[in-house]
Amino acid sequence: MTAGLIGDAASRPARIHAALATLVPETIELIDESHKHIGHAGARDGRGHFALKIVSSAFRGASAIARHRLIYVALGDLMQTDIHALSIVALVPEDAR
Repeated sequence: MTAGLIGDAASRPARIHAALATLVPETIELIDESHKHIGHAGARDGRGHFALKIVSSAFRGASAIARHRLIYVALGDLMQTDIHALSIVALVPEDAR
């Protein structure tokens, strides 16, 4: 494991879910796609590749860029210690139906 990583790769999704709880999501779908990036230069540091679909009223009135920023703020240090790449779909409840 790379120095500086918190915990192990198996507990990453739980830490990500816990961090995103600050956005009071209705749903979170988090897929670990790290296995698709084995050998990729960005995967050598031990951080993961994830696809995220999150539905939250916290995104209401926010642009796509603002929604992503809210997610990055919620994830905080996880973006430096656990996540190498994050694909994001951030929706308000009415757009998720």
